[in-house]
Amino acid sequence: MTKTVGVIGLGNMGRGIARNIAKAGHELMVWDVSEAARNAFAETARIATPEEMGAEADIVIFVVPGSKEIDTILDGILENARPELILWDFTTSDPVYTKRLAARAAKVGIPYMDAGMTGGGAKGADEGTMTLMIGGEPDVLERSRPVLESCAGTLIHLGPSGAGHTMKVVHNLITHTNFLACSEAGRLAEAAGIDLADMIKVFNAGNARSFISERRFPDHILSETWDGRSRIFNLRKDVGMAVALSKELGSPMRIGHQTLAWLQAAVDAGMEEEDFTRLYPMLDKLAEK
Repeated sequence: MTKTVGVIGLGNMGRGIARNIAKAGHELMVWDVSEAARNAFAETARIATPEEMGAEADIVIFVVPGSKEIDTILDGILENARPELILWDFTTSDPVYTKRLAARAAKVGIPYMDAGMTGGGAKGADEGTMTLMIGGEPDVLERSRPVLESCAGTLIHLGPSGAGHTMKVVHNLITHTNFLACSEAGRLAEAAGIDLADMIKVFNAGNARSFISERRFPDHILSETWDGRSRIFNLRKDVGMAVALSKELGSPMRIGHQTLAWLQAAVDAGMEEEDFTRLYPMLDKLAEK
């Protein structure tokens, strides 16, 4: 079933999501604060403001940095919202903030669903193979399924509002900690005279294998392309949310605090806008901070 879909945010993830939605035959509306990002879709989509999307779209998907960016435009969307509108929040955000935004939308009868993304990062978004971790009403998920399946390979419903973003915080805690653990191991192996590529080969043939060893190191570090397509700022934000959530829930955490310390050291060194894969060659210097 063809839908009219608005995508707000055309960065590393949003671009691929929007293209796949259009490729599936849905009518696409797009918006980004960057004029260049908007103009890249001039021939394949209608450039529309968030308020226009609220009035005309069946589904609006937020692929912006986080809840604060949504907060600034949400009232304008809701004031103009058609009754059938469904909002989907694909950000990595504090689930408490997500629930507040969902409650605001619910006051005017508009469902607000949260969907954390995983599965290959921007490459997964480009290829339409990513996994969505979903919180919200199951019936709204079913109504949205034709659009979601055009830009994601796997949909996993986890519970009520906020559950998807909670799972994303937990997921990213593991992902970023694993990246830094592999990086520490790599620096140790190299210090001992073992080639990094050989270490990764052993990891991938044994129990230490993971997405980090199978894809991140070969594709972005061993290749020396340093193009993981996510900023260190994002990793710091994600792990910071996980640490804050652990305190709020009284759940024990030590390893997460050390991951946060590594990332904070990188931010303090002025690296927050760098691709996160560049943490690896800088690890020795960051350890001194």
